[in-house]
Amino acid sequence: MFSVNDSVMYEGYGVCKIIDIKPEIFDKRKITYYILKPLYDDKTTMHCPVEGAEKKLRRLLTSEEIHSLIKLMPDAKTSWVDNDQLRKEKFLAIIKEGKSEELVRLIKTLYLKRQEKLESGKKFHVSDERFMKEAENILYGEFAHVLSISPEEVVPFIFEKHDK
Repeated sequence: MFSVNDSVMYEGYGVCKIIDIKPEIFDKRKITYYILKPLYDDKTTMHCPVEGAEKKLRRLLTSEEIHSLIKLMPDAKTSWVDNDQLRKEKFLAIIKEGKSEELVRLIKTLYLKRQEKLESGKKFHVSDERFMKEAENILYGEFAHVLSISPEEVVPFIFEKHDK
């Protein structure tokens, strides 16, 4: 169970702070909710039922886990799906689940595919660009929060670690 003021990863949204835990009545049932505020979106507040929250919320990575993940990035396997609809379904599932290792693979896959398209004079699919941005926002938001840097500093930080 999490507590008020804990920062957590919320499935498909990224880093959120638990600002309250309170019961609310919906459909004549009293349900206790985590009240979540995304760190990088001041205008949004979300409710996540405490019961079953382990399927949607997870603890943040530690700094050590982030450094280990960064070391594994160059060797992360990529997986492209040619069928547009199947690719969208797969990428959406990865983003929704929010597992860091899978987000790294997704970002790398899309980055390499975008480079390939640009080099051959073709356009990168708009939905693929959107998936890459969503995955980056989720992953880099977590890295930034845990490492106490801004989201804009994450990519330079990663490259700096690979240059060492």
